[in-house]
Amino acid sequence: MALSGGMDSTSLLMRLLADGYRVDCLSFRYGQKHSIELERAQLNIEYLNSKEILVEHKIIDLTSAMGVFESSLLEGGNEIPEGHYESEQMKSTVVPNRNAIFASILYGYALSVSSREGCHVELALGVHSGDHEIYPDCRPEFYNAIEHAFSIGNWESEKISFKLPYLEGDKVTILKDALQAIDELGLNFDLIFANTNTSYNPDKDGRSSGASGADIERILAFNQLGLSDPVEYQTSWDDVLEKALKIEKQHKDDEYKQRLTDEQYYVTRQSGTERAFTGIYWDEKNNGNYYCICCNHLLFTSEMKFDSGCGWPSFHTEHPRAGIRHIVDNSHGMHRIEVQCSKCEAHLGHIFEDGPRAFGGQRYCINSASLDFKEGDE
Repeated sequence: MALSGGMDSTSLLMRLLADGYRVDCLSFRYGQKHSIELERAQLNIEYLNSKEILVEHKIIDLTSAMGVFESSLLEGGNEIPEGHYESEQMKSTVVPNRNAIFASILYGYALSVSSREGCHVELALGVHSGDHEIYPDCRPEFYNAIEHAFSIGNWESEKISFKLPYLEGDKVTILKDALQAIDELGLNFDLIFANTNTSYNPDKDGRSSGASGADIERILAFNQLGLSDPVEYQTSWDDVLEKALKIEKQHKDDEYKQRLTDEQYYVTRQSGTERAFTGIYWDEKNNGNYYCICCNHLLFTSEMKFDSGCGWPSFHTEHPRAGIRHIVDNSHGMHRIEVQCSKCEAHLGHIFEDGPRAFGGQRYCINSASLDFKEGDE
């Protein structure tokens, strides 16, 4: 496997060990601006060895070859951009053909191990398609193509297979898996993740900036799971978290403004209300599901909808997985209960106690502008 010393590859190493694999790790020095990640990878290898978990670790020097590439991550490249991890400026951190080069070397190494030991070898990478907006070489179709190319370009390639367990995941699912794997191994989670580096621009003491796109994504993943990141930041955890949440909120707001209509944005992001009997779903009677217009989270089904005569879509029950947030709303001189999407905090409407008694007596009074109806969905 490729071990960068970052969050994803370290999580993958823990998962492979927990599943009983014998693991060989290759790390790459490719002209990156700092070697903190390689030092951290070595620290974790030493920690594993101290626990009598033996892992082969080799560092491959590709500096002379990849040092001629253009990227802000490489020595001599432009300044590392800061901001949201999906921002356009983050494309400058792409190192041309990096994953193809790493995968090619890993494949050659796997073939050599297979030939020497007469065994099947799995080639493991911690890539995930959540990175595909910025990194095209993290997409499933890229690895389907490159595995096919390697298989037809080598003898005995049937003895080698790719293992990409995180390909369809994201930083949150990866972190969840690491927690479970480390617990299965009986190891110290905080120590292992303190011995990682995700930051593109750590300081001279190896402390993460908390400001690069990779930092922001990591911070948000830890926060989503209710954890504090044990890695050392240049400022406090509370400070980097506050900044990451602010950057995430601004990025999402910009995206909503581009994607939503003016009315949808007004209702969902500014807690507005459409006029009664004007929304497209107030009289909708077809079968299907109702999703949040902002994040596609399932909220209601057509079986939960009823005609209340109020002029807005009305539902007596929410979907069991909706988890809709109920918030006290004292605006406009009234006492009401606002309902928000649990996933993206979109304003949906309000809930009242004049619904059908057979279903508990509640009425979810929802703006059509906050909904996306998909007919026939199960």
